[in-house]
Amino acid sequence: MSSSVPRLVIAAPSSGSGKTTVATGLMAAFASRGLAVSPHKVGPDYIDPGYHALATGRVGRNLDAYLCGAELVAPLFAHGARGCDLAVVEGVMGLFDGAAGEGELASTAHVAKLLRAPVVLVVDASSQSRSVAALVHGFASWDPEVRIGGVILNKVGSERHEGMLREALDASGVPVLGVLRRVEQVGTPSRHLGLVPVAERRAEAVGAVAAMAAQVRAGCDLDALFALARGAGALAGDTWDAGEALALSPPPPLPVPVPGGSAPRPPDRAERARPQTPDGLKVAVAGGAAFTFSYAEHAELLAAAGAEVVTFDPLRDEELPEGTRGLVIGGGFPEVYAPELSANEPLREAVASLARSGAPVAAECAGLLYLSRELDGLPMCGVIDAKARMDERLTLGYRDAVAVSDSVLAEAGSRMRGHEFHRTVVEPGAGVAPAWGVRVPVRRVEGFVQQGVHASYLHTHWASAPGVARRFVERCVGSWATAG
Repeated sequence: MSSSVPRLVIAAPSSGSGKTTVATGLMAAFASRGLAVSPHKVGPDYIDPGYHALATGRVGRNLDAYLCGAELVAPLFAHGARGCDLAVVEGVMGLFDGAAGEGELASTAHVAKLLRAPVVLVVDASSQSRSVAALVHGFASWDPEVRIGGVILNKVGSERHEGMLREALDASGVPVLGVLRRVEQVGTPSRHLGLVPVAERRAEAVGAVAAMAAQVRAGCDLDALFALARGAGALAGDTWDAGEALALSPPPPLPVPVPGGSAPRPPDRAERARPQTPDGLKVAVAGGAAFTFSYAEHAELLAAAGAEVVTFDPLRDEELPEGTRGLVIGGGFPEVYAPELSANEPLREAVASLARSGAPVAAECAGLLYLSRELDGLPMCGVIDAKARMDERLTLGYRDAVAVSDSVLAEAGSRMRGHEFHRTVVEPGAGVAPAWGVRVPVRRVEGFVQQGVHASYLHTHWASAPGVARRFVERCVGSWATAG
């Protein structure tokens, strides 16, 4: 790989400065010029990439140095940006805020350095004038490896206010590449876990993205921003590919040799990448408004491992897709749609029946709630003997995890990094065979492993461990053979 795609990282001194508005607006504004724009988001956020996808017409992808490792950030970026004219990367939190206790790891600054990309700093200037120069100077000089190529001033009150800000910044050496006036917030409503996902309000979201683009076009120097993006350094190394990632992942254990027989032949690279799968073997992935959290690489890895990946909507579909032999239920907001999910009894029974058959089922966070016996007092699928409810406390943070039990996703003792983000509680928090052991914020076990089911609060990124997808598909093949 030698990626020279022009690219910008949109960062800010802190959350709430306007990163999402500027990044999404830039994506849409450049796309309206006919450019193929690759959208990216630093960190584990699932919601912002939905708005990015709406702005660009391309899949929004995450770049997370904690979940995937720093070595995969550039290859995953190159995979998403292949064939594009420009890439825009929205940062997370403040520019230098990373994983707790891990220094710069997974911060926007860390990712910008890994991508050799210039940073555009979005500053909320609503309550300052000359002090903005000290703020920008501090951020520009804090880490000499981070190149802040320009600043966009947000929430500027008037022409006089703008003049004061520009005068103060003249001596900073950081050019002003945009000024956005203090206007009513673009219509992107929030609730307990951030913005409302696009899938829940598509018509309104289209209008919101158009408003962001108009605001950015009116206030930003798009030509200067594109020129800055073209100054990004070339990236050397391999472009991530799902099939290649599977081929390079550790091979599955060899079968036990039969006494008196010949020693088993180790699988070659092609066999490791794509196990023998029956035609039509389907892995169904939950989607729709209630289950919007997923990483695009998961479906790509499942397909590379030999599965036909199909989506279904638990709010609307009364049956699983015909031929389903594996089920993946990711994150989302089932608590918002609990009455509708509960009312869809045929699908709840279909999910429970598939789980009883021993077919592989992987559920993360929202999926765990859906598989539980009930959610906020309403019947769910009853696959897991636990009750789920909303809670006022936010559980948030990266986790180092160890698989406690052998499952369709991992062997006991395997290590994975994950992320928790929810305002719900499941009681009990773990089954007889727990899914994971974690140490932060306290040492505990959590999640459920039973038959082919793996259900947990932990969000994981399979690009960090491609063998997870291969193991899951192999278990689907085994389940199919047993059922047949």
